[in-house]
Amino acid sequence: MTAALSLRSITCTFISRDDRSQRYTAVRDVSLDIAAGEFVSVVGPTGCGKSTLLNVAAGLLEPSAGSVQVFGQPLAGINARAGYMFQTEALMPWRTALQNVTAGLEFRGMPAEQARRCGEDWLKRVGLGGFGDRYPHQLSGGMRKRTALAQTLVLDPDIILMDEPFSALDIQTRQLMENEVLELWAAKRKAVLFITHDLDEAIAMSDRVVVLSAGPAARPIGEFAIDLVRPRDVAEVRVTPRFIDLHKAIWDVLREEVLKGYEQQKRAA
Repeated sequence: MTAALSLRSITCTFISRDDRSQRYTAVRDVSLDIAAGEFVSVVGPTGCGKSTLLNVAAGLLEPSAGSVQVFGQPLAGINARAGYMFQTEALMPWRTALQNVTAGLEFRGMPAEQARRCGEDWLKRVGLGGFGDRYPHQLSGGMRKRTALAQTLVLDPDIILMDEPFSALDIQTRQLMENEVLELWAAKRKAVLFITHDLDEAIAMSDRVVVLSAGPAARPIGEFAIDLVRPRDVAEVRVTPRFIDLHKAIWDVLREEVLKGYEQQKRAA
């Protein structure tokens, strides 16, 4: 079966504008396939290039070496079949929640009334049916995240890219959002590439967890199938024996890389 998203031998090297002899390789020779309908999380130490890979998958960054395929076709430019949910909300402060959700539809040329109906439907799906006229500054952090989620999913992307989307939320709101994402994902089973620092979150949500080494030149060093029964409640699943076993197995691989990353940050400080 053709992968929804295929990264092949991806290397990303950044060259200093001031001194071209200074180079930094964020990731080296990374290959990763994500099947249609599969939820894959990537975890690793801070600075290991997780977001770099996501930007490559989105077509926002051209790799120094390697290739990207989307449903078997080479990616050239922006990945039009992907929706990207950023770590910080990409909400326009001068537009209401509804106007933010419908912005992408309008840019694609959908008639205004049809876009409005779609936007209202998605706001209802994420629990914000009565808040379409609110501006971002009038919404709580969790409500802004829900708006950003609707903004991404209203476009019905075949691939969903998520870059630590819930990291700024309190634990209760975070778990509500995680369950909400899983429920929405289960309805249509789109391919998801999810970046997170939180190993618990990765295990609770995913079909597969990929571990990256510490940078520079980060690379995959472990891959784990998450065989927990679905549907899942992210709070309840954390106390099951299988979750605990998976957490130990993955942490055994990840621990040393986190320590390496921490020591590198201390030296750079």
